[in-house]
Amino acid sequence: MKDFVAELQWRGMIQDIMPDTAEHLMESMRAAYVGIDPTADSLHIGHLVGVMMLKHFQECGHKPYALIGGATGMIGDPSGKSAERNLLDEKTLRHNQESIKEQLSRFLDFDSDAPNAAKLVNNYDWMKEFSFLGFIRDVGKHITVNYMMAKDSVKKRLSSEASEGMSFTEFTYQLVQGYDFLHLYKEADCTLQMGGSDQWGNITTGTELIRRIGGGKAYALTCPLITKADGTKFGKTEGGNIWLDAERTSPYQFYQYWLNTSDEDAEKYIKIFTFLEKEEIESLIATHREAPHARALQKRLAEEITVMVHSKEDLEMAQKASSILFGKSTTEDLASLDEKTLLQVFDGVPQAEISKDQLAGAENVTDLLSELTGGMVFSSKGEARRMIKGGGVSINKQKLGSAEDKVTHELLQDKYLLAQKGKKNYYLIKVV
Repeated sequence: MKDFVAELQWRGMIQDIMPDTAEHLMESMRAAYVGIDPTADSLHIGHLVGVMMLKHFQECGHKPYALIGGATGMIGDPSGKSAERNLLDEKTLRHNQESIKEQLSRFLDFDSDAPNAAKLVNNYDWMKEFSFLGFIRDVGKHITVNYMMAKDSVKKRLSSEASEGMSFTEFTYQLVQGYDFLHLYKEADCTLQMGGSDQWGNITTGTELIRRIGGGKAYALTCPLITKADGTKFGKTEGGNIWLDAERTSPYQFYQYWLNTSDEDAEKYIKIFTFLEKEEIESLIATHREAPHARALQKRLAEEITVMVHSKEDLEMAQKASSILFGKSTTEDLASLDEKTLLQVFDGVPQAEISKDQLAGAENVTDLLSELTGGMVFSSKGEARRMIKGGGVSINKQKLGSAEDKVTHELLQDKYLLAQKGKKNYYLIKVV
């Protein structure tokens, strides 16, 4: 057995841990689970720490369970929230579950015959059989209200000025989550629950239920909540969450998020969000500190995690897209971008729209870049001629040799031309 706790410790992935957990895991193959909120049909990078914990757990020879919170998703967890969640119907939950499993399969081995193959379970499957009377009789009577009120997640919510209080439904959340642990303990010999540090109270309610009802001992381990050095929220941009689904967050946007990480955060994230060995990470950090301007750490972090979540091909596309704005690139690189990525790369640059007939009627590139585009690129033909003569203008990354050149450039995605003036000024021309 590989030492799972030691692996997480050097990576900075342990916040709280029950005594004797490491020894328990070194005795034999164990089962552990992480709960995943199914309120969307994609995971976002806020979920990744829990997924990485499960992956490390499996790599160390243990059996990971990913628990989709179908029942708890119908209630809403008060931890870290100031308001109740929207509740989901079963059809939506099942759809979300299948989508999440597909994403988890990029990290966890669900399909092999290995004894530690991962399993996906949904707590709705056992909670739906409970009647209200049955639950309060068989589970509720074992945990006192005093015990539940002492939890930080409950105390913070009730004492918050912004809060309107907590419904009974939400108050019972820790009992439902605690019962999940008891159920998996009985049915799958699952002795460890893991999660974010905000889940410590809910997890320990589970260990208490196992002690009182199951007559056994269970363990808890949480990781720190991931933060950013500048105080802004990890995993969020102006556009919202950074999703693992390429339709919600493109591989280019995903890659750029990690590439733009601060030096301080990159040193922390490369331990948490990659599977690189300790020696290699220490070497990368040392190299980066010698020449931080080269951003070697951010580049390696972005590469590793983009390939892991998407693919090698998606990484190459993201790198090509990045080099178009920030480095040397070719017409072929530009032409290889799909329309969505092209528009994301040039989001915010000035745009003009012309018809195909206007393009066909353009006398030369000077005409196109001045009059036809309404002065967007050049305010006059004279200005355009002077700069083209100086070699500072290109279309689709092809430098213009003469102001009298005809417009013979292939349209990108059959509808765009990219004009560039100087090193940093880009203009997108849409041909409709």
